[in-house]
Amino acid sequence: MTNEPFQDDESFRDTVTHIDITGHRNWFYPKKPKGQFYQWRSVVSYFFVVVFFSLPFVKIHGDPLFLFNVIERKFIMFGVHFWPQDFFLFMLGMLIFILFVALFTVAYGRVFCGWVCPQTVFMEMVFRKIEYAIEGDGTHQRALNKSPWTAEKIRKKSLKLTLFFLIAVLVANTFLAYIIGIDELKKIVIEPLSLHIGGFTTMIIFSGAFFFIFSWFREQACLVVCPYGRMQSVLLDKHSIVVAYDHKRGEPRSKFNREIKTGVGDCIDCFECVRVCPTGIDIRHGTQLECTNCTACIDACNFMMEKVHKPKGLIRYASEYTIRTGKKLRWTPRMFAYTAVLLALVSLEAFLLITRSDVDVTINKVRGQIFTVQEDGQVNNLYQIKIINKTKDDMPIEMRVEGATVKPVGNAMMVKADSLEESEFFILMNANEITHRKNEMVIEFWTNGRLIQKEITTFIGPVAGAN
Repeated sequence: MTNEPFQDDESFRDTVTHIDITGHRNWFYPKKPKGQFYQWRSVVSYFFVVVFFSLPFVKIHGDPLFLFNVIERKFIMFGVHFWPQDFFLFMLGMLIFILFVALFTVAYGRVFCGWVCPQTVFMEMVFRKIEYAIEGDGTHQRALNKSPWTAEKIRKKSLKLTLFFLIAVLVANTFLAYIIGIDELKKIVIEPLSLHIGGFTTMIIFSGAFFFIFSWFREQACLVVCPYGRMQSVLLDKHSIVVAYDHKRGEPRSKFNREIKTGVGDCIDCFECVRVCPTGIDIRHGTQLECTNCTACIDACNFMMEKVHKPKGLIRYASEYTIRTGKKLRWTPRMFAYTAVLLALVSLEAFLLITRSDVDVTINKVRGQIFTVQEDGQVNNLYQIKIINKTKDDMPIEMRVEGATVKPVGNAMMVKADSLEESEFFILMNANEITHRKNEMVIEFWTNGRLIQKEITTFIGPVAGAN
């Protein structure tokens, strides 16, 4: 590494760290981090892991706290059921989440990636720690991989991969519980395999995918697959808080010497920040696509600054503007705009959730039938009805129409809690009271003496020449 000024060499942007000049993958062996940020990240990650594995077991009124059953189109968030008819609420919630991520990125960079992203949490705080415990630090892992296959190497690799696979199975089962529910997952685990071939196959696929990602694919999930890393390149600006190298203080670099030197920066060119980086970048080049803001380089640099008796913070959370001017973070018009839009959408989502109806009714006339005139002179129309009960109680339904009679096909309609009921019913009117061929009717839906909804439909009668 030369002592060229910070801005001079931009050739590093012509390549990505995980691919060498021959097009093959660079395998990283990051040094085990240690320091204040790493300790705090560990606490946050352990909390996340506990929450992740616990939530499928949490139930409200017998239903899971979260459920994302795409196959059966059943969604539950915080115990609230979302049917396909409520999908716009779910999509609005996702839009709010995306805007929140965008706003957060504008202000604080990729803090989400480094602290709470599931990929980072499991890779760095679960699988990587197991690897450190079995194979040793980065230099030991590199030496082990280059060494011949001895009994010791086989033992370490077998133990590591076995633990990796067991944890991948556990993660896959928990992930599956968020889709089908913990009760259905228990059936797959306990009941005979022949009864749950599809579920068992899905579990194996998920387990294999997680094992592949955390044992081999690793940081490439962030560098190649995840779109968020690409998003940051258009979301970040000079005021965004990122993990940054203070080049004004650190340049030009110089190897550590106990003798006092003039005209050199605080960076001693020790490469510790590079050795601990899980994506293999040199943060001294500035903000890069591969950086996940994991703070490992901050801890490593602070440790070295303490060793050479220099102020910590050569690498720290800062913005380009802060480093260049020495001023504190300020809110930009773009941050205010994102915040305003976010607050408006959150308010809209809250309003829609609060005012959401307990039932959802869909009425259609039966195809192929117009009307029927009975012997007693009454005219009837046949309708199909779908009623979704979104409450936790069974709901008897009574339908009323002013000036007409409603006659259900079969027994009186009873819609069970959190379920969909489909049925048919007739509307009957006296022929001498029909004044138009098409008559608009308002159907009232009552339950236990309480009006819950009104729906408008069309009644067709036999009035010749009427519109």
